Amino acid sequence: MIEIREAKTKSEIKEFVKFPFKLYKDNKYWVPSMIKEEVKSFDKNNDIFKTVDVHFYLAYKNNEIVGRVACCINWTEVNDLHKPKVRFGWLEMINDINVTKALLDKVIEFGKSKNMEYIEGPMGFSNMDKAGMLTKGFDYVATMIGLYNHEYYPKHMEQLGFKPEAEWIEYKLDLGKYEKEKINKMSKLVRERYKVKVLEFQSIKELMPYVDEMFALLNKTYADLQSFVPIEPFQVEHYKQKYLKFIHPDYISCIMDEHNKMIAFAITMPSFSRAFQKANGKLFPFGFWHLLQAVKKNDHAEFYLIGVDPEYRNKGVTAVIFEEIYKCFTKHNISFIETNPLLVENNKIQQLWKQLNPEIHKERKTYRLDL
Repeated sequence: MIEIREAKTKSEIKEFVKFPFKLYKDNKYWVPSMIKEEVKSFDKNNDIFKTVDVHFYLAYKNNEIVGRVACCINWTEVNDLHKPKVRFGWLEMINDINVTKALLDKVIEFGKSKNMEYIEGPMGFSNMDKAGMLTKGFDYVATMIGLYNHEYYPKHMEQLGFKPEAEWIEYKLDLGKYEKEKINKMSKLVRERYKVKVLEFQSIKELMPYVDEMFALLNKTYADLQSFVPIEPFQVEHYKQKYLKFIHPDYISCIMDEHNKMIAFAITMPSFSRAFQKANGKLFPFGFWHLLQAVKKNDHAEFYLIGVDPEYRNKGVTAVIFEEIYKCFTKHNISFIETNPLLVENNKIQQLWKQLNPEIHKERKTYRLDL
């Protein structure tokens, strides 16, 4: 018999966070979270939950945890974008269709109780969280901003009548095929024509005054995508605390116009995936050391965020970004690069990577069920 219990106490939330460590034990592609940080991020007192109603559930079989799921309603999405849906995320389960069904039945029950019209997932509280179930690329190590799951996950979704909704692709890029002279020439022309300049940062402290402007530009960049939910100011504070500690200033490029207004930015980072695997969920006593080593010595980098003001999207400003990124990657001996997940309909952003001979190596989807 499968029993579903809501995780409410700190100890229950900790069990929720720790379940994947058991499920993916000895899996060389899964990347663990930092237990303490994730438990903290699920605290209902966090500002992130001002506009989000969330519940965490654990599945038990013979009094042993065999699955988990979080379900939430992002009220900004429901009220402002008129999408009456329940998001479900952090879905993990053993290879037992009955466990998957019991977990998702709880999401369905919650959705109906709130008069929602459909459920969709896996996805997080907002668009800044990880989303999409892996459907291709099971033999690649997960990135910091990409979910990993077993191959049976999408099969369970289809068996239970869920249909694909949003679809993402991820690229791996060959820096060796970077057309340096061509892009640098274009970058020079853009700098001169539009009088743009590049900001360089020596520390995250120097970056901080520009972070809010970066998120505002991010909202502007993706506003025309159907699935995008604007990131609110209090959510920005949450993600500052969650991610900025992992970013090295060398890996940040900010492009300003002649009036000192930000028109483009890119945040990349050395891959922390292997370091997180070695840390195994704990920063101390050795986890932090592994993260430091990943910054100092790494041949693998990941694109995290990129934003371009729509006014400059077709004016070649990306050449300036790529020139700066290339300088950073060559300085740090980066040779293997992965993009973040890109919506298949987001052709404007996908066009950016064509100059680096991209190869699709991962695909992921969210799944929908009408209530």
